[in-house]
Formats: sequence, structure tokens, C-alpha cells
Amino acid sequence: MTRKPNIVYLLADDWGYGDVSCLNPGSKIQTPHTDRLASEGMVFTDAHSNSAVCTPTRYGVMTGRYCWRSRLKQGVLNGYSEPLIEDGRMTVPMLLRDQGYATACVGKWHLGLGWQTGEGDREEAANGGTVDFSAPLSHGPHAVGFDHSFIIPASLDMAPYCYIENDEVVEQPVEEIADSPRPAFWRGGPCAPGFSHETCLLELTTRAEGFIHQHAQEHGGNKPFFLYFPAPSPHTPHIARKPFAGRSQAGVYGDYVTEHDWSIGRVLAAVKRNGFADNTLVIVTSDNGCHDEPIGLREKYNHLGNYIYRGQKSDAWDGGHRIPFIASWPGVIEPGSCCDKTICLTDLLATVAGICDVDLPEDAGEDSYDILPYLRGDQEKTIREATVHHSISGEFAIRKDRWKLVACRGSGGWSLKEADVPDDAPPMQLYDMVSDPGEQRNLYNEQPGVATELLEILNRYRDGNRST
Repeated sequence: MTRKPNIVYLLADDWGYGDVSCLNPGSKIQTPHTDRLASEGMVFTDAHSNSAVCTPTRYGVMTGRYCWRSRLKQGVLNGYSEPLIEDGRMTVPMLLRDQGYATACVGKWHLGLGWQTGEGDREEAANGGTVDFSAPLSHGPHAVGFDHSFIIPASLDMAPYCYIENDEVVEQPVEEIADSPRPAFWRGGPCAPGFSHETCLLELTTRAEGFIHQHAQEHGGNKPFFLYFPAPSPHTPHIARKPFAGRSQAGVYGDYVTEHDWSIGRVLAAVKRNGFADNTLVIVTSDNGCHDEPIGLREKYNHLGNYIYRGQKSDAWDGGHRIPFIASWPGVIEPGSCCDKTICLTDLLATVAGICDVDLPEDAGEDSYDILPYLRGDQEKTIREATVHHSISGEFAIRKDRWKLVACRGSGGWSLKEADVPDDAPPMQLYDMVSDPGEQRNLYNEQPGVATELLEILNRYRDGNRST
């Protein structure tokens, strides 16, 4: 490899496997820009987020480490939470910056920020009551390796509603916005006067395009860049702009997915327009599965947001964490190719280390595997021993080859709570993901040896410091 590639990592929010039209023949939503990228690159059919909800997945993407090893054992952060990534921990942008990359983050952060606070108790500060929005943030993207950032603090339905450029609030959230019901769901709280939920994706897309253009003007092809674009879409609030209204057959959610696909197309066009297309690795993926139940996607529109996979966002079942993952890299990835090997979003750190031909320190990327051989078309070798999945309530599942063990009786999330499981159900669930990808036949009692083997691996990973 003569030149280090630019890397563009486009992370959706709550975008299910079945929301991509080239992955779901029966999709009620068309995603032409994503489909075109798939035709130009490689589709991974067995890709997983390391968690079934957003904050822990983002931690895993940035650090190459399962988030349940951190202080966050279940649930997600809010817009006022303290930083989750530990001081001194290596991250993807840190590694790439050390290798000569310009690094930028544009989009939804949701990993905690170093808000400056006045007097008050800890609970009040955690809810934004004592935050000084005029003071620079002590922690955020700039503290974990990003040269430039333009972000919203957390999900687009979580206050405070404002933009933060590098470590300063662009416009202070001095107004108060009320709760909004579904489908344009958001929680009430402080809001900047110029902030609009409806145009947030447009604003962030424009900023991502601007970074690519500015980099071209300042560096041309002489300095590689890493752009991490964690979009706020298609997570709530489901509020597509007028040009996208009615563009799908899956209601306002489907229309918002269409706008999300448009955003991907805009970023890809900026890469091409500025002369970077021939030497850029583009990855398009999602932080977890689609949250289809409250939208009624299946009942109202006959749309399977998580395709054939059981469950939804939050669950240990595959609907919670099996995600779209498409990669394009001219000259390296064969156009129109497919990989059926299991991968995880924690794999980014080891993969970029492989691209840069550097070794990770012993205390970095504890759960990250280098998937560069897969990108190059070598699928003969199985890279990872097993993959751990984690639900919103902190329940575990583990996948090894064709077998998957769910270490609880329900879904681990919102689809089937433990209290609602029949009394005579086995203590855990074991599925053959080749013959039963929909996780309908629990083989725990029929295959006790397999269940024991998987549980032993899971316990080894949990008790140890790493899985690699």
C-alpha cells in the first residue's frame, strides 16, 4: 500500500438491516445511494454492533473495547453525562492522528461531555441545571483525538439542543422547548434559538461536506483524513424535511430513512468532487437495529426494519444488533462482493492499525480484530473466536460460528421482558443461526454441550481483560 487511504465512517442511528433496500428485497424504503455504494464495494451480511443501544456501541467503535468493561453496564448516557471514554485510553482518532491523519467528528456524540458547572448538587448538574453553556467544554471529541468537531451532545431527542464546534457551544440554549409526541418525538429542555430538529441532519451533512472541501483546499492529497460522521438519523424525532415527505411506503420513519440515505449520497459526492474517491475507504453502518415496535412498521406498512431477524433495538436477539455494514475502497475491495464472516463494530481500531501497519499497545483494542483480510477478499480464515452481544438491560449473548447463546430467558430488552417469559422456559436460549436465523427454536435442552462451551467462553471474556 503506497498511500494511506482517507477513511470516512458513516454511522447511522437506529438503522435496521431491513431498512436498506439492497439488503431487503421486500423493503418499503428505497436507499439508492447506499445501494450504489454496495455495488461498488462489499456487503457484510453478518455484521454486529457491540451493543443493542447507542452509547455503548459508540464507545466500542472509538476504543475497540466492549463497553460493559467500562463504568456503563447498561442503558445509555444523556446530554449532560460525564465523559465515558477513560483518560489515556487509545482511540481510533488518536491512532490515526499519530499516523499523520487529519481527524474530524461531525454528528451525534453521545459519549459524555465535560460541561462546566456552577454550584449545585451532582443530580442537578447531571440534568443540566447548573451548566454554564458559555464556558468551553473540558472534554469531548477534542480530548480523544479529533482535530475538529461539530456535534450535538447526544440523541436528537435529548436536551440540550445546541451545536458544539470544537469545545464551544455555537449558540447557547437559552430558550426552553416543550416535549413533543411521536412521531416527531423529543424530550423538552434547553434549546438554542436557531436550533431546528427538522434541519439538524441537513446542517450536519453540510458541515461534513465542508470539512472534506476544506481539507482538499488545504492539503489536497498530501495528508490523509479520517471523517467520523455519526448521523442523528433515523432515530427519533422522525421528522423528514419536505423534499422527502411521502418518498417511502413506510410513513414518516421511512421518509426519514430516505433523507438519511440522501445524506450518505451527499457525503460520497463530496469525496468524489474533491478528488478523493480513488483513495478513500468508506464504511456505512449503524449503531444498532431498528426500533420498529412503537412505529408499527410491520403492522402498518408491512416493512421489516430488521429484516428476518428477531427483536429490535435494545434486544440481545439479532434484531437488536445485526446491522447494515457496507465498505468501499477502490483498488482494494472488489466491487459487488459479499462477506458472510462475523464482524463487530469494535473491529475498527485494529483494522485501522492494520491499514497503517502499526501494532496496538497491550492496553488498547482489547476486543478489536483486524478485518483487513476480509476487505481484501480473503475469507478463508476465521479471524475471531467469538463475538459478545450486549442488551440495554445488561444481558449478554455470545456467537461462535453457527451457534448463539443468549444468557437470559427473554430478549434482554424491550421485546420480551424476563417477567413475561413462561415459567417452564429454559434458563437460557441456544440457537443455530444457520438453520434458524430468526431465533425461533431454542435448542438449549437439546444441545447442552454447545451451551456449556459458549458459556465458558463468555465467562472467560467477562472475567478477563480482553477477548482478542
